[in-house]
Amino acid sequence: MALGKDRRLGRAVAEHLLGYLGGMIDRYRRRRGRVLDAMGLGPRETPSETVLRGPTYTLRLYGGQGGKGPAVLIVPAPIKRAYIWDLDHEISAVRRFLGQGIRVWLIRWEMPGIQDQGLGLAHYAGRYILDCLEAMESGPKNKRPILAGHSLGGTFAAIFAALHPDMVGGLVLLGAPIRFGPGVGAIDSLVARAPGACVFTSISGNVPGWFLGAMSTLASPASFQAERWADWQSSLTDPRLLRTHMKVRRWTLDELPMPGLLFEEVVERLYRRDCFMGSRLDIDGKCATPRSIRAPILTVADRRSVLVPPEASLPLNDIAGNQANRVLWYEEEPGVALQHVGMLVGRRAHQSLWPAILRWIGECGKA
Repeated sequence: MALGKDRRLGRAVAEHLLGYLGGMIDRYRRRRGRVLDAMGLGPRETPSETVLRGPTYTLRLYGGQGGKGPAVLIVPAPIKRAYIWDLDHEISAVRRFLGQGIRVWLIRWEMPGIQDQGLGLAHYAGRYILDCLEAMESGPKNKRPILAGHSLGGTFAAIFAALHPDMVGGLVLLGAPIRFGPGVGAIDSLVARAPGACVFTSISGNVPGWFLGAMSTLASPASFQAERWADWQSSLTDPRLLRTHMKVRRWTLDELPMPGLLFEEVVERLYRRDCFMGSRLDIDGKCATPRSIRAPILTVADRRSVLVPPEASLPLNDIAGNQANRVLWYEEEPGVALQHVGMLVGRRAHQSLWPAILRWIGECGKA
């Protein structure tokens, strides 16, 4: 009896300390964000309208329904704000799509509340994407929308395409981990050494964004610290590169908590057990297996990445065989702060990589 009481007391103390520490960190990061905003380093987003609201998301439509091209639904990662897809006018993936007449929707993940702790992969990679696709007026019935996702957002898009192969006309996966497990990537290796995810969710419920950022830094200090400072130094002589660098730094302060169940399932079912590639990922009683995907896949990979190395992002192209599948390579460049998001905001990427992405989407939309 005394042991159980001591454990409850220890957990209460841990919760109090974590809440106090988290509050201090959050206030500090918000203050830094306001300073950078005052310096004109906040996002310059393209006007959009809300067409659907869900428990932890809103569906945004850009440019109205005037475009005649394919319909694209952007699925961002659920950890930081979605405006990395639309950071500034010159380096906006959203504006690239609109410039080609593509109709663009974006799922904007919102702040989960205490009542949302039980939301998991079935919601983020299943029901919410389904609700958004049903809300989209994507044109003729035979023109299925294309899902575009970066990082974990691309993982969610791939899982959805496996669950609903008849609803997806194509997949654009940018720096998206598909294969997981010890030795695959830096985060996978950290997870393999860490305690079970429930250790964290039992204390915090929803997992704070600052904690997720800290764990990412712990997994790869070079990617999130050393390379970031080296990038700052290499950007000093070019005002445009420095501006992009600082805008990305501002974006890194805009973090979202992850619902407790989603965190547990991403850590245990994906990173630790690789259930998706192993065809053991059950979502609402249905198995999500890569071999079910029928849509053509465009994968954008980074040869040098330790967060999402090629062995993590490329396997889906071989398993989900389609003659239209293609791989494009992102070449690292200065001025992006974090190479992991360089394929979205890099100036060289927008000059050389994005024209190829848009051509592939155009061809996919005609098929």
